[in-house]
Amino acid sequence: MKHLKGPSLTERPARPLTLRDVSAASGVSEMTVSRVLRNRGDVSEATRKKVLEAAKTLGYVPNQIAGSLASQHVNLVAVIVPSLSNMVFPEVLTGINQVLEETALQPVFGVTDYMRDKEERVLYEMLSWRPSGVIIAGLEHSDAAQAMLQNAGIPVVEIMDTDGNPVDNMVGISHRQAGLDMAKAILKQGYSRIGFMGTSMPRDHRARKRFEGLTEGLAKAGIEIEARDFYEGGSALAKGREMTKTMLDANPDLDFLYYSNDMIGAGGLLYLLDEGIDVPGQIGLAGFNGVELLQGLPRQLATTDACRLEIGRAAAEIIRDRNADGADPAPKHITLTPKISYGDTLRRTMRT
Repeated sequence: MKHLKGPSLTERPARPLTLRDVSAASGVSEMTVSRVLRNRGDVSEATRKKVLEAAKTLGYVPNQIAGSLASQHVNLVAVIVPSLSNMVFPEVLTGINQVLEETALQPVFGVTDYMRDKEERVLYEMLSWRPSGVIIAGLEHSDAAQAMLQNAGIPVVEIMDTDGNPVDNMVGISHRQAGLDMAKAILKQGYSRIGFMGTSMPRDHRARKRFEGLTEGLAKAGIEIEARDFYEGGSALAKGREMTKTMLDANPDLDFLYYSNDMIGAGGLLYLLDEGIDVPGQIGLAGFNGVELLQGLPRQLATTDACRLEIGRAAAEIIRDRNADGADPAPKHITLTPKISYGDTLRRTMRT
């Protein structure tokens, strides 16, 4: 459809979309729209296609609350994250729960596995119950998901990242800046032959932005990353050991390894220690996220704290405050500042 008569996709409405909006956009009656969306009644295939296309383009989600008005909401907050097996996100959820447990609002969780089509499905189902707000990881979504968020008529908080344009509110860190900061720390300590290991970039947008920041910071000093390797699947110690061995076998002169997360970084550290390699003298390394579970390693891995608990709390506070009487509807954009921990794997002084 080239022209839709409905709410603008560039402005967030003060109410959720209704059957009337889909009717206006598709040019058919509200009764016909209802039949199509409930998959009932005798409707031509052309009309059905027209209605479904209009609903998807607008971001319309049917109301599952039987007998209620479209403007009503339940005391649920939809929280959508990529993974629960990744140790990063449970801490975010803890922060959200700490704030919401003092209110009538209850978080409900959905997992996308870093897949856009699954994010669409999860978001669609959650919005159909008319929650009081949405907290969703990341700023990159499919067009359909973007339309649903844009036209939900409720507070939306995109979390974990601030390198982009949010639908409404956002809370997170600048991952590009985190990569730049790590590049500065690496260079300051005299490392110059650098390898990078991380997750598959097309799915993990935040890891990609850190990688871009790192390469930009190194390029300013005339240094390029000499080796890189990417993987798909969960972050695990075994994966870090395997990738580190492979990279150093092919590039024995590397003097620093930067990992996109602490788990594979910890696997790399254990491999190096088993091989009797001097860390951080012969080779330095760093991860990302500041995972507390890894504090029991033989050496403390250098890392960057991603402010996960603070992000969760700040996001929940926005939802809580926006649901209060007389709330200020102005969007909030909060960028937190992560800190680098040098640990035992990143030198603190220049080599002599």
